[in-house]
Parts: sequence; C-alpha cells; structure tokens
Amino acid sequence: MEIKTEDYSIWYDSVTETANFQGSLRLSGMEEYAPIVKLLNDLVDSEPPTITLNLRELEFLNSSGINVLSKFVINVRQKEKIQMIVQGSKNIPWQSKSLKNLQRLMPSLHLEFE
Repeated sequence: MEIKTEDYSIWYDSVTETANFQGSLRLSGMEEYAPIVKLLNDLVDSEPPTITLNLRELEFLNSSGINVLSKFVINVRQKEKIQMIVQGSKNIPWQSKSLKNLQRLMPSLHLEFE
C-alpha cells in the first residue's frame, strides 16, 4: 500500500505495522482524500494487532486531513482488538495540539513525540 505524489508520500510497512506519512497534505475536500481513506480503511480491515501512524515527517495537514485522521481513529476505536500508536514531532507546530485531540477520540491511543 503506497501513495506517492510530488507533495506527499504515504506507505504502509506490514513488517512494522506502520503507516508512514511524509510531506504536506493540502488536498481540497474529501474527494481528493479518497485514496488515502481507502488505504487507511484497508489497513483497519486487515485487523493487525497494532497500527502505528508515523507522522513525524508530515510537515502540514489541513483541516480535511485532520478530519480524515479523526475518522480513522474512530474506526480503529470500534475495532476493540487493535492497539494504536501515533508518532509525532515536537518540531512541527500543528502536531502537538491536533494529535492530542486524536487521543481524546481514543483514550487508549498511545501518543509518542520526539
């Protein structure tokens, strides 16, 4: 599972059970986010024991992208057997506040900042 453009890359590493996000996600509206939503939904449907989102190299995410991540977290929360880890960077301003909001949606979500 991989999505690669000039602005961003998203790929899933099945060995580490990690979805990696890199670059800037400035897509307009949910229609443009559809391939990413599909990738994330396919990941949840495969029901790995743990899902890690590595966002440490995601420099920018607009409100539509935050909405996509929020819905993804809610989807994972409904699968009670899946543990979730979100990795962020203290050096990227949007992440500290927005990623804590994801934790509010899923209190068992483990949040890691470096």
